[in-house]
Amino acid sequence: MAEAAPAHDATIVFCSFPERPFPLATAAGRGVVRRARDAGARVLLLDSIAAAFAAPWLALRPPTLPVVGTLHQPAGGIDHGVVRTRVQAPLDRLAFGRARRLLVASELLAEQLAAQGVARERIHVVPPGRDLAPAPAGDPPDLRQGRRAAFLCVANWLERKGVLELLDAFARLPAGAGTLHLAGDERADPAYAARVGERLARPDVAGRVVRHGPLSSPAVAALYAAADVFVLPAVREPYGTVWGEAMAFGLPVVGWRAGNLPYLASDGREALMTTPGDVPALARALLRLAEDEELRLRLGRAARARALARPTWDQTATAFFTAIRAAL
Repeated sequence: MAEAAPAHDATIVFCSFPERPFPLATAAGRGVVRRARDAGARVLLLDSIAAAFAAPWLALRPPTLPVVGTLHQPAGGIDHGVVRTRVQAPLDRLAFGRARRLLVASELLAEQLAAQGVARERIHVVPPGRDLAPAPAGDPPDLRQGRRAAFLCVANWLERKGVLELLDAFARLPAGAGTLHLAGDERADPAYAARVGERLARPDVAGRVVRHGPLSSPAVAALYAAADVFVLPAVREPYGTVWGEAMAFGLPVVGWRAGNLPYLASDGREALMTTPGDVPALARALLRLAEDEELRLRLGRAARARALARPTWDQTATAFFTAIRAAL
């Protein structure tokens, strides 16, 4: 949105909180709000990652600037332990209670906020764009590596992304069924990454899983273009941008019937979904797509058609800045 701002006669200035253990960054809240005011801003955009840190200052000394919240996670966050989530959630709600409008990434988040008592007229859904940088020119890489299908997962190694469950399911497939490619930050959670590393070392997946690590957008696009199936068994995903991107590339998607996936795709039409935690069912879904090329193509065509009905990043930017101006 910052890159798109000039095209919409706007500028976004970042006033960041220092990286300190929770909740110590709260002490910097007064200074952050002051910097936003001194920058000559007309509106204070409050991101959901930083909302809790600003909450006490917004409550004690409301800024003269109108506040607009930008939410891509529920109150309390999604990657924290139980204690932090319980402490952070009321602070998040306190902060966003001061906002004129809440711009949320998905209908799922909108419904969660409405269930918590937030007036629906204050909530405006602005989903991420589904388009990605084009894949590099030339022949796509051979991701199958002599097997029947190439499975792709784009996810940082976090427990809620379900990488371990994916490996357990993939291990149940016959050796020739497919090759699994993992792209994403492997250091996002060191403890979880150690568990994933141990799982990858077991012989039932050895030689069938390719690790790519963090990649640029064009490199990820190249993987989308060359893969046969996208799989992400995330148990909590407020939007799931990678699902939308994969669908726009014509890939059928596989995952749990959880998070925002049911809002993006329908089971049996663009996706195969299973009950969260049912690893055998996840394995059956992967094997079914590995063995049935016609099914892969049918689901992929439907996925692309549905994805193309969603906004591009340019359209998202138009909705984003229009909503902010309406709040002013």
